[in-house]
Amino acid sequence: METPSGKCGVCLRFFINYTEDPSVLSSELAISAPTQRPKRADAARNYDKLLAAAREAFTSEGEDASLEGIARRADVGIGTLYRNFPTRQALLEAVYIEEVEGICRAVQEFEGPDPWQALTGWLRRFADYATTKKALAGELMAYMDEGSEVFLQCRHAIKAAGTPLLEAAQRSGDVRPDVRFMDVVRMIGGIATIPNAEPGQVDRILAVALDGLRAR
Repeated sequence: METPSGKCGVCLRFFINYTEDPSVLSSELAISAPTQRPKRADAARNYDKLLAAAREAFTSEGEDASLEGIARRADVGIGTLYRNFPTRQALLEAVYIEEVEGICRAVQEFEGPDPWQALTGWLRRFADYATTKKALAGELMAYMDEGSEVFLQCRHAIKAAGTPLLEAAQRSGDVRPDVRFMDVVRMIGGIATIPNAEPGQVDRILAVALDGLRAR
């Protein structure tokens, strides 16, 4: 992936390994230097604080979020931010990738004997993820297009993580057989990011949409 300066930004690799149980997903995401998480404990804490602060700032402020403001929010100096994330793009990508890692890992939290509860629990978590993703992806579009390697790899990882939940619910007879995974996540993402929604409205619409997945 090339940045506007021609230098490599955040390089992304996904390792997706399935066990004999198709519902178990093992995924690891590696990010190359200069945005690799430091090994020293205090430096790693600062890295994590910066990611958390950047996630909050980009989600709430969008393009108005400044790197200086993110450093203040994380209670670190601006020099510490630039040592970890030399550019705004590098920080955006790191937060975006961390969010993808999180929603993929969350699959394991919902594995259980009830395929319907596992699927809908994860989809509700995906709705929360979609809100943050929209803000991050919107700004990342200034540096790359939708067909970039980062976006393609992230979509692949999410599909690989969530598809087994949908297929398990279809095999159990809980979900209609004509449903496709990417159609479902696009629907959930669209609902989660409805503009100017009233309090509670997204949850109500989401409940109706999930009910529509049930086999009749």
